Amino acid sequence: LHKQFICYNITKVIKGKDIVVWFSCGAASAVAAKVTLEKYGKDNNVRVVNNPIKEEHTDNLRFLKDVEKWIGKEIEFATNSKFPNASCKEVWDWKKFMSGPMGAPCTKFLKKNARQEWEKNNNSDYLVLGFTYDEQKRAERFMLTERSNLLPILIEEKITKQDCFDMLLNKGLKLPQIYKHGFPNANCIGCVKATSPTYWNLVRKEFPKVFHDRAEQSYRIGTKLVRVNGKRMFLKDLPANAKGKDLKNYHIECGIFCEEFVK
Repeated sequence: LHKQFICYNITKVIKGKDIVVWFSCGAASAVAAKVTLEKYGKDNNVRVVNNPIKEEHTDNLRFLKDVEKWIGKEIEFATNSKFPNASCKEVWDWKKFMSGPMGAPCTKFLKKNARQEWEKNNNSDYLVLGFTYDEQKRAERFMLTERSNLLPILIEEKITKQDCFDMLLNKGLKLPQIYKHGFPNANCIGCVKATSPTYWNLVRKEFPKVFHDRAEQSYRIGTKLVRVNGKRMFLKDLPANAKGKDLKNYHIECGIFCEEFVK
């Protein structure tokens, strides 16, 4: 198979289908929802669904409401019935595990399982995620390993992550507050998949209570979340001046692959 077959053979006439946009409270998924509705909303049933997470910044909900007004569509919620509070901390305590090479349990139970539960009761012919034009390889990997019915809407339209930020700002939308604190995405504050000392020291600076909570819980459970000079250590032992790579190109995926990567 040609290595670029996935993202360039999707464009076609789609009518009478159920298309689900999974909105993460990030800039890219917001633009993906808007473009999907503009491109496919007239002839298809387009729904926008969010997995709420208790540990996300409270301003994410404000952004969600603003996006609802912008796209002219109500955003639905999908949660795992086994975890009605949608709390990562509850999942970590329940599993006695926070993060490892294969991902984090919060993603599995609060994102993936919540989506699977939702899909058992709702049809989804196509799904849309916030893969941007600069994430083509990740979209292709998703289609090969997860779902083949992805509509890579932002890739088709050649919309980059920076384009998403610019589009929202040009339309007068205020970005989620978490971005203004210097974080590269709108995931939970103190994402346990992160290993960067730069990331964790930013959490300590901007959200000291969250840092303290993560340090206490991870030590109690026995998870060394941060890596300094190639060595894993507990957050409680992280030097305040420790640095890793610039967060500008650092990204933590939550809900699809549950991974950290540097562009």
